[in-house]
Amino acid sequence: MNTATLASDLAHHTPMMQQYLRIKAEHPDTLVFYRMGDFYELFFDDARRANKLLDITLTQRGQSGGEPVVMAGVPVHSVESYLAKLIKLGEAVAIAEQVGDVATAKGPVERKVVRVVTPGTVTDTELLADKRDALLMALSQQTKRGVVSYGLAWLGVSNGQLGITECNERELAGWLSRLNAAEVLVARDQVPAALTASRIAITHRPDWQFDATLGVRKLCEQLRVASLAGYNAQDLACAHAAAAALLSYAEHTQGQALAHVRTLTVERASDLLDLPPTTHRNLELTQTLRGDDAPTLLSLLDTCRTGMGSRALRHWLTHPLRERQVAMQRHDAIEVLIQRSPEALREALRHVSDVERITARIALRQVRPRELTGLRATLQGLPALRSLVPQGQALLLNMLAEAMSPAPGIEALLRAAIADEPAVLLRDGGVIAAGYDRDLDELRGISQNCDAYLLDLEARERTRTGIANLRVQYNKVHGFYIEVTQGQASKVPMDYQRRQTLKNAERFITPELKAFEDKALSAQDRSLAREKMLYEAVIDQLQTHLDELGGLARALASLDALAALAERAHTLNWCRPQFVREPCIDITAGRHPVVEARLAETGGGNFMANDCRLDAARKMLVITGPNMGGKSTFMRQVALIVLLAAIGSFVPATECRLGPIDAIHTRIGAADDLANAQSTFMLEMTEAAAIVHSATEQSLVLMDEIGRGTSTFDGLALAGAIASQLHDRNRSFTLFATHYFELTEFPVKHTQALNVHVSAAESGDDIVFLHDIQPGPASRSYGVQVARLAGMPAVLVRQARAALEALEAQQKASDAQIDLFAAPAAPAEIEASAVDKALAAINPDMLSPKEALDALYRLKSLQESSKT
Repeated sequence: MNTATLASDLAHHTPMMQQYLRIKAEHPDTLVFYRMGDFYELFFDDARRANKLLDITLTQRGQSGGEPVVMAGVPVHSVESYLAKLIKLGEAVAIAEQVGDVATAKGPVERKVVRVVTPGTVTDTELLADKRDALLMALSQQTKRGVVSYGLAWLGVSNGQLGITECNERELAGWLSRLNAAEVLVARDQVPAALTASRIAITHRPDWQFDATLGVRKLCEQLRVASLAGYNAQDLACAHAAAAALLSYAEHTQGQALAHVRTLTVERASDLLDLPPTTHRNLELTQTLRGDDAPTLLSLLDTCRTGMGSRALRHWLTHPLRERQVAMQRHDAIEVLIQRSPEALREALRHVSDVERITARIALRQVRPRELTGLRATLQGLPALRSLVPQGQALLLNMLAEAMSPAPGIEALLRAAIADEPAVLLRDGGVIAAGYDRDLDELRGISQNCDAYLLDLEARERTRTGIANLRVQYNKVHGFYIEVTQGQASKVPMDYQRRQTLKNAERFITPELKAFEDKALSAQDRSLAREKMLYEAVIDQLQTHLDELGGLARALASLDALAALAERAHTLNWCRPQFVREPCIDITAGRHPVVEARLAETGGGNFMANDCRLDAARKMLVITGPNMGGKSTFMRQVALIVLLAAIGSFVPATECRLGPIDAIHTRIGAADDLANAQSTFMLEMTEAAAIVHSATEQSLVLMDEIGRGTSTFDGLALAGAIASQLHDRNRSFTLFATHYFELTEFPVKHTQALNVHVSAAESGDDIVFLHDIQPGPASRSYGVQVARLAGMPAVLVRQARAALEALEAQQKASDAQIDLFAAPAAPAEIEASAVDKALAAINPDMLSPKEALDALYRLKSLQESSKT
């Protein structure tokens, strides 16, 4: 809508609604919280949406533009709870505050949008999860020579972390899963299927904002550099386009520049251990298969004492590096911490504030007084905390201790300027410390001497008037006044001026009291104004220390995460893994960390540890055994041990040697994706196809029960072909669990494969799962016994057992043996098989002459094609 059209439309509205509608026109897709006194009001369509989303009352008041004003409101004092609900629903909210002077305003008080709160730009402590970042991401798309590629840029507004990368279409879902952004910016006509399937809040931005040249300029301005060459980011044009939209949107929502964003991380898929979305889900890294936060690997690892540490640990877990230098440094640090016992350090970390988020709020000028006292307490405790960090034994610990020595001027400023126990909000006063500013102390002195003056005035007026129950009082509405009961009103002197009449009393003001009122109230207003000015000056001085505070936050977060991993390793009896150059996954007495912990919590007994030996000569284990026997648990524990080692953690095993690993791929469990029209079997094949296209010689592949979603022969044939592909061509480290006993013949013709099975003991109709990995194939699956344990009716179990015995007898009587691993049949053999099938399908007694002739032509055609 252009300016002239808007002005014409607004002419019929009241001045208040004109102001609101101008603001709303600037934020058409955003709920506008319009400040009116002690409430934020929403009008018209916004009010109707809020009524449905928040279940708040919808009302009407007066008319504007010829129609009733539909409205709904939320109290200012509890707005955070409503914002939290809207953010969780993926909504954005523009906060329009009163910025004009109520006393001098002619017409409606001026209002202005001071910030826009969206799922990816939240900075309020009340709206953020302590242990999780809310990332904002922008996604740009380009097509060259028919090949689609994507540029990604992401920003943690609450921590100042800025990153970019580029990826192809196949890698996009993995990046979306890894970053787990709260909000994604994308051009309206460029929404990829992977983004739609991810259920992330999507915000559409104009195409022109995704401009690579603009992105380079904005990145250089943000980082205060002349070029991006120092970050090795100069050749990422698609990512630059995403960064342009990202930084523009972040600045728009915050209403200011992002002073705390000073560094750039350039991530490339080749630098990270590849963890596709299926691996995140199947290994339950941060969420269970049901979507809960526990029990997961992260919930087991995270005993951090600060939110910063928890967020750092989450990042390590979802961004493991292939290059092992960082992991080895963390191993060194954990080993030293275990030797020195980390508990004293962890107890000291318990008293550390969230420096990371406080620093961001300082940069955005949104920091609250009590957050500054928390920062001050942390700075004051740093010397004692630093003394608990072992130094001289691990390079990483030395570096962290050094970063925990910011300039003493920060703590000195906060100690001098901020009161010991300031008010929650600046507008309440009492934030600046006494003695910091002489003028403020004088103004406070006037206000603080009010009580003494009023008591003296009351005593003098009682003596002068002879009214014993005369009282001098104050309230916010009427200011200072002298109150006299109606029975004593006749004794009031001539210089008393009536201010208010009550049922049983009269209230008066005198020239002396009026003069004092003007002085006292003026001093109070000037005191608050002075205090606000001084507070802003403190924030200005802190701006020069943002880099130091950011470095301190990162050091404290890393130290907390390392101390948590050290505590876990010590408490859970984990060992330090050893990295080697030769290809291998050599684990002695490995355990599934989460399952073991759950057994310990519930008293379910001890976990059965198992070895895993894979190397250049043995790259595949074909795992058979009963359901519930522990095949999936064994496979997952191997993957989790590999991942834990890669992030720099100790691992649940007695010994562990690992060669280079570039990815962990998993195909586990049965599920469907009906929203995207994928059946259970289609999803199974899609995931398997992604693995065989991506896995390399350095990848770990987990295949569990592949081929079970279709008919027996189809599934068996596909399972055999996939196993051959992984063994012969991908040559990946593979754990291949199956119930197809025919696949136990696989190692006969594939020298790098080995049969193993999970053992079970049978006693009558009962079965005992031993969860022990043994060499060789399993003898049977024990499916009927498992069904009985699940509570199937006895008559059903007997019927199933009888049918099983009949089928087994029939199989033994057959001499036919299918060779699953023979070379593919020649075309002529395939066609001959087609002729046989066509003949078998014909019933001569049921054919009409015309149908018989058609069938004959089909057979003739098949026979001729088999000869060519």
